Amino acid sequence: MFSRIITTLALCATCTCALSAQSLIIKGSDTLGAKLVPQLKEQFRTTHPEVNFEIAAEGSSTGVSAIINSTADIGMSSRPVTEKEISQASLNGVDMKSIVVAYDAIAIIVNEQNPISEMDADEVYMIFTGQVDDWTSVGGKPGSISIYTRNTASGTYKDFQKLAMNMDDYAPSSQKMAGNEQIASEVAKNRNGIGYVGLAYIGMPGVKVVAINGAKPDKASVKAGTYPYARETFYLINAKTISPIAQQFIDFTLSDEGQKIVDSVHFIPVR
Repeated sequence: MFSRIITTLALCATCTCALSAQSLIIKGSDTLGAKLVPQLKEQFRTTHPEVNFEIAAEGSSTGVSAIINSTADIGMSSRPVTEKEISQASLNGVDMKSIVVAYDAIAIIVNEQNPISEMDADEVYMIFTGQVDDWTSVGGKPGSISIYTRNTASGTYKDFQKLAMNMDDYAPSSQKMAGNEQIASEVAKNRNGIGYVGLAYIGMPGVKVVAINGAKPDKASVKAGTYPYARETFYLINAKTISPIAQQFIDFTLSDEGQKIVDSVHFIPVR
């Protein structure tokens, strides 16, 4: 009888734990999801250890689709959603809302051995559209320019095309990478390489940041409006069905504590 009571109590305890466990599925932007959101998660779980996170950082478009199709609690995006995407969500009964959680800037990086330290926006445009293909065209040493970009599912890919290229096509020779780290890694290995990354990745070894129109991508230039490739980053939600734990994680991200983490990962706080 006593052993049966112990077994029953153990089963009840197991059930209680199972019922108290919660999951939070977050999908989308590599810019947010590779570094920032995992660090926010770790701090959030110090006071919410019962929450199990699933974070998939595969590009902003996947985060938008996840909210439209109700396969995530929170989407991550480094670009604004389009009117078409909002309409698609509405047809699925989803009230998709965007929440600005941090500011970012798209930094132009070159190999650390490249003597180029500054360009103007016109030179960036000509390189990434393929109108110039040798470093001598922009004052560098002879060498065929190797261009590294994000893939087409990336919000950064689309943001850069809008901010730096007037929505013109990328150079046919450009090589598409899955994430910011891959771009930085390729540029670090290739002295003729050039690419772009979010602020969280500018400190990676083997690369250096190029000033654009005399401005480096940092908090001061973004706030002053002097850096041309600045942008907002977003959480996406379905306002009709957002769970209490998802709302708590969003509130934590926007809190003083959360925004300190935003700053520590080299994003620019919204507060």
